[in-house]
Amino acid sequence: MQPIVIVGGFMSFAMLYDSMRDALEALTGRSVFIVETHSYDWLPSVSTWGWAYLLGKVERTVRRAVRESDAGKVTLIGHSAGGVLARLYLSPQPLWGHAYRGLDYVDSLITLGSPHANRGGVARGGRLSRWVERHYPGACFEEVTYTSVAGKLIRGERTGTPRERFAYGTYKQISGKGDDWGDGMIPIKSALLSGARQIVLEGVGHFTGFGGPWYGSREVIPLWWQQAGGDHVRTSKSNSDGSGDAVSRGK
Repeated sequence: MQPIVIVGGFMSFAMLYDSMRDALEALTGRSVFIVETHSYDWLPSVSTWGWAYLLGKVERTVRRAVRESDAGKVTLIGHSAGGVLARLYLSPQPLWGHAYRGLDYVDSLITLGSPHANRGGVARGGRLSRWVERHYPGACFEEVTYTSVAGKLIRGERTGTPRERFAYGTYKQISGKGDDWGDGMIPIKSALLSGARQIVLEGVGHFTGFGGPWYGSREVIPLWWQQAGGDHVRTSKSNSDGSGDAVSRGK
């Protein structure tokens, strides 16, 4: 059965995704691997050399997942900046002298709250997002099925609650418009990748601590996994009620 590989977000470390891995394994029956990173691994990511360093970690995890399965391909899931990095990993073109050619090993990419359209500075990952979008725009590779997932939890408000004010500031840096809706960190319009299957989840935050469940919560994973074309689940109870929490926009 095809394994799953998770690429965490900016300044994250692998342990943060342990519960997400466990929930995915329970739901799908697949083996799930997490790219082993530490917060300090992201510090050089303001440069192309830093991207290559992180891509090496993604490559090693994907190759390991392929070796330990008989599927030959993986489903790649990128959270936040990890989703943008995952798009770059697919490229057959060399970066710092090495071609990672992730498209040879990945047939499905799912991004969760990833800032694909990002006008922010280096501190917000804007350089990486703009570089990837310039060289590999949208759902660039036909060999790969792209799904982008956005959360709709908080509308930014300059004079609102602390969470609304924080969202206003981050949305404005990323999209230029602070009073958008988003997951508390990434505005919806930045997280939806052009040409990809697009899913908006009501009441879902960027990560734990944003005032609601996040993309990796046990009750949320089935909402995007099955819409993203997940071909096997052990139980479908989580979204058999037709609750409509997810709004899907077709590819």
